[in-house]
Amino acid sequence: MYNGINSQSLRNTTVSDLALQRAASDPDREIILLEDEPPITNAAIVLEAQQLAAGLQQLGMTAGDVISFQLPSWRETVAINLAASMLGLVVNPIIPIYRERELRFILGDAQTRLLFIPQTFRSVDYPKMIASLRHELPNLEHIVVVRGAANGDRLTGQNSPQIDYHTLTDSDSTDLEIAAVDPDSLKVLMYTSGTTGTPKAVMHSHNSLARAIDNTLEAWRLDGGDLMLMPSPVTHITGYVNGIELPFFSDVKTLLMTQWQVARAAELIQRHAATLCISATPFLQELVDHAELHNDDLSSLRLFACGGAAVPPELIRRVPQSLGQCRAFRVYGSTEVPLVSTGFTRPDQLELAATTDGKIDNWQVRVVDAEGRDMAAGQDGELWIRGPAMMLGYKDSAQTTAAMTDGYFHTGDIGHITADNAVVITDRKKDLIIRGGENISAKEVEDVLHDHPRIREAAVVAMPHQRLGEGVCAYLVVDASAPDDVVIDSKTLQPHLSDAGLARQKWPEKVILIDNFDRTASGKIRKDVLRAQLAN
Repeated sequence: MYNGINSQSLRNTTVSDLALQRAASDPDREIILLEDEPPITNAAIVLEAQQLAAGLQQLGMTAGDVISFQLPSWRETVAINLAASMLGLVVNPIIPIYRERELRFILGDAQTRLLFIPQTFRSVDYPKMIASLRHELPNLEHIVVVRGAANGDRLTGQNSPQIDYHTLTDSDSTDLEIAAVDPDSLKVLMYTSGTTGTPKAVMHSHNSLARAIDNTLEAWRLDGGDLMLMPSPVTHITGYVNGIELPFFSDVKTLLMTQWQVARAAELIQRHAATLCISATPFLQELVDHAELHNDDLSSLRLFACGGAAVPPELIRRVPQSLGQCRAFRVYGSTEVPLVSTGFTRPDQLELAATTDGKIDNWQVRVVDAEGRDMAAGQDGELWIRGPAMMLGYKDSAQTTAAMTDGYFHTGDIGHITADNAVVITDRKKDLIIRGGENISAKEVEDVLHDHPRIREAAVVAMPHQRLGEGVCAYLVVDASAPDDVVIDSKTLQPHLSDAGLARQKWPEKVILIDNFDRTASGKIRKDVLRAQLAN
């Protein structure tokens, strides 16, 4: 077991308390930069959050209520997060690419009372999509439309009209009653793909997320001279913590991107002198390629932490040659246990940065066998982890019980700890696909495929993907009664997947038809064999 927890206490405060203090002491300081909008300042965003909180209070929102937002990395997400903190509401960020299938479960399970959505984003009509689900969501009382005029029509089966975001932020905050919030209370619900196909609701408190932020600040020695480029969506744990919370817990500024485009990212880094980034491996790969192609070393950038997909060692080694002073490194963590390792950042640690998944900071890590017994040093086993930044648990207590032992979270990842107290991930126990940093449940995709009238059996596995690390591959056994002229492939399956409301990034990019599966003695499909075939 590696015990890497230091003695630093928790903050015991909330992001809104810190924001109010900063608005009073340094009102005009720019803290969050946006691509095509004026920067966010302390005083302006706190005022917007107070007015929004007053509007939410007038709608009857009280401490403990869940409000969800399915928004890109827009200014409004910062105000929503602060307003929720002021009132003691539980915030539920939802990734914008999710569609009906995911939304139906998440909004129902979270018992969301109020939802923020865009009018449109990437050509998706969000009010129309939510209207199709509204009759299945009895707890959902209010829909707030951001950056688009709410039309006032009453949604399917409900008496509440859509509300324009500006209607809420025009509220008089004079009578706002800021709640007394316990920093150990539930702050956020984040849904992550589960191996059963049912998303798991990860619960974090104000204190646990603050501890995750402090881990970052301490490990990388960040200060007021740093600016973090954040291309990950703020509805993901990485973007949420480091994009819209970090600037209130420190003097570090952030720069939000709504959509990754490497040329745009390089231009923003140069224009604003960004110093660091935490994101998925493909973004680093493209940034290095771009820098080499254009002979531009992006001289301000000094740190790039990447994970969520396989990180080739040679990519880490290329960075100092292509990006000047920048040091890239692998990190390891999850929504349940954010940023367990913080990487190796010194020039003399290049090989450790390239060949391990980072140095463990402020966590206790056990490496155990199938019976939960500790393995000898250097031997592979499942990683069990606990620490002050760990989740409170899952919303479903049965899921928490199944995933915990003596306060340790079972990660489902296989690896070992080196003599340098670095973690090395070698395999995955969980039946998940990590595509560009996003977890995809193989079971969820299989369930949709099994509803297809021509498919008798499906097995979905990860396949190597040059850009995203892993892609989605479906092995299918087609029903013998299917006509010979019926073609089943990745293209012809698209209407079925779309009708099921499955997010596009979960659609199989490759389909392989087979007569039968190799199975274990107990009848389980040998997915290890399928993955090995794809790897070869």
